[in-house]
Amino acid sequence: MNTGYWKSILDSISSIWTGMRLTFRHIGTATKSVSKDGVASDNYFARSEGLMSLQYPHETLPVPDNGRYRLHNEIDDCIVCDKCAKVCPVDCIEIDAIKDKEVYGTTSDGTPKRIHAARFDIDMGKCCFCGLCTTVCPTECLTMTKAYDFSEYDVIEHIYSFANMSDEEIAEKRKQAEIPSGGASPAGTPGKTAGKPMMKPRPSMPKPNINTGKKDD
Repeated sequence: MNTGYWKSILDSISSIWTGMRLTFRHIGTATKSVSKDGVASDNYFARSEGLMSLQYPHETLPVPDNGRYRLHNEIDDCIVCDKCAKVCPVDCIEIDAIKDKEVYGTTSDGTPKRIHAARFDIDMGKCCFCGLCTTVCPTECLTMTKAYDFSEYDVIEHIYSFANMSDEEIAEKRKQAEIPSGGASPAGTPGKTAGKPMMKPRPSMPKPNINTGKKDD
């Protein structure tokens, strides 16, 4: 009789029994769900017993406080400084500003407001969640919330508009911000940021003399 044949059968039975014993051991301890601790918990990676499944979306794990997820702008505290749009590496922030002739209000921290936000859109479909915009925001009105599940059927729904001015208000503020003829172009031109400094022309440098290597006066 071939002993190798029976040895293979015994090895298979032993291997199956070892695996099933481990399975039955976990079934015996899976009588309750594990605690819903976030990744910041010291015991997060030590949990090896209990039911691990979550009844999402009715049950969720806590989100870390320093997590970078969906952006939100508290428009009442926004001074429309345009820093967030300038620092954004993927150009997902679109701002249309109208400069007022005087201070028309203050933010919650007392910063004067001189520019109206005719448009403040954030395209979360483009956002890379780097958090740079929240870092440079001087009034801390731009923050990253804990909302991480905001899937949509249409990508256009990922564009969030935070400006709360009506079309009538925008037209009125643009008319008030217009400069009389003979002056500079009116502030708040559509598609441009009002109050944005113009680039100074580069001064002409003297050309070097090819023969002497010295610069001509």
